[in-house]
Amino acid sequence: MTLQPLTPVNCAGLLQPGCSLLQLDGEILLFGQKGWPKRSCPTGVFGIRLRHGEMKLRAISFSNDSCYLPPLRCPAVCRLDPYDGLPESYLFHGGRTPNNEISSSLYLLTMDSRGCNRKLTLRCREKELVGEVPGARYGHAMTIIQSRGKTACVMFGGRSYMPAGERTTERWNSVIDCPPQVFLFDLEFGCSSAHVLPELSDGQSFHVALAREDCVYFIGGHSITSDSRPPRLFRLRVELLQGSPLLSCEVLESGLSISSAIVTRTGPSHRYIVLGGYQSDSQKRMECSTIILDEKGIHIEHLDPPQWTQDIIHSRTWFGGSAGDGCILLGVPTEGRPSQPDVHYFYHISFQQAKESSEEEGTQACSQESTDYDNSTPLEDSEELYFGREPHELENSSDDEGDIYNEEDEEDESQTGYWIKCCLSCQVDPNTWEPYYSTELHRPAMIFCSKGEGGHWVHAQCMELSETLLVKLSQGGKKYFCLDHGGLPFQEMTPPRQVISLKRTPMKMKNRNGALMFKISPSKKSFFKKLFD
Repeated sequence: MTLQPLTPVNCAGLLQPGCSLLQLDGEILLFGQKGWPKRSCPTGVFGIRLRHGEMKLRAISFSNDSCYLPPLRCPAVCRLDPYDGLPESYLFHGGRTPNNEISSSLYLLTMDSRGCNRKLTLRCREKELVGEVPGARYGHAMTIIQSRGKTACVMFGGRSYMPAGERTTERWNSVIDCPPQVFLFDLEFGCSSAHVLPELSDGQSFHVALAREDCVYFIGGHSITSDSRPPRLFRLRVELLQGSPLLSCEVLESGLSISSAIVTRTGPSHRYIVLGGYQSDSQKRMECSTIILDEKGIHIEHLDPPQWTQDIIHSRTWFGGSAGDGCILLGVPTEGRPSQPDVHYFYHISFQQAKESSEEEGTQACSQESTDYDNSTPLEDSEELYFGREPHELENSSDDEGDIYNEEDEEDESQTGYWIKCCLSCQVDPNTWEPYYSTELHRPAMIFCSKGEGGHWVHAQCMELSETLLVKLSQGGKKYFCLDHGGLPFQEMTPPRQVISLKRTPMKMKNRNGALMFKISPSKKSFFKKLFD
């Protein structure tokens, strides 16, 4: 067991409590970054690279047929091992967006391809559920069970906002426990069903859920109703019969009083290590436990924790996730250290033996990339063949160092973009902003002030504009002046475009059809008149 401090290289601001760590195709991925994705990584998914005590991030791209995956905090994450010819993948449901909106969507994340330089490309699809669909929530758990040759997904717990009819201005962001319903749905057809069991009488969130075959174990969790973390332990058995599924629940003893714990698997068997979490709102759980699932049931054993540092002991909060079999990435805030540039301290905890750890590091180094080129024979230009590589992958393909994420490369959105301080009384905060107008979705509505030569942009909400006036100004050609420069909704009309009328000269017709006229003297006129009369 080792506890190694990590130095984040220009990426500490992306990791936050509620983020998720994934292991896909031998790589550790970060999902649920802080804030909305930026230009350097529009997907919001990063590959984590741990080497020589440093932590670096690399942007991960999606395939062209992928859907948009928002950065979600505290979603239900479930790993799907390869089965029936399907590749390994991850399921995401719910979670909170940077705008504090709670999602109700279900996403499936799989590996799409790898280039010759081993750059990983993912594919994300949104799965639609029919029937009794679970609502928007976060802090819940989702697991995969197998029964009678069938596979299904089990979901339980979570929190959500109060119903729309009960939300008030003072309690607009108040959350409550979701009803204690167990949702069961299959991944092939998306049929979902809700089940109520008498043993599950109270809602709970941020609990541990572990599955083995047709049984799911719910351990610990927090209840908002009672504001407690009772040592609960439930065993849910699901039988996927031909007609409708059969669910049964049993209350077991010797549970754990824990919430928001970090779970890592120690191998192919159902052996897990539980670390971290909270025993109460002001007390962290500094102990570790080993959980073993077998044919007889569940076994919870005590495990000696690592030698915690003083920063970990005195921190009020901590977070993290599994960084591979028997490994955990842990983050604690830098409380009381204003001189520290990073937001969190990070540690890599390994529960493996020293020999196993060194063998795994050597295997990962060989599988991901090779840096020993001293003894290799250099290739001629004609011998450097690139099979199956896309044109955009040829750029910066010499080494992975060119793809390392750097926060300093990002634009400062406090000076440019939607999150500027538009005026002295600007109240728009990117961390707490919520849509104000019906036309807003992910960014605040802005309007251009025509004061001066260059002008500037201001938030419509800070200017106290009504939605009707905002739409009117956006559709018309009137100039607007902000509150600091006159405070007039519109002061002058944009001069209309002057259209110069063209003078048309009639064209003479060459072949004009008409009566022929002859000039005749008056005497000849009288002569012809007498002649024909």
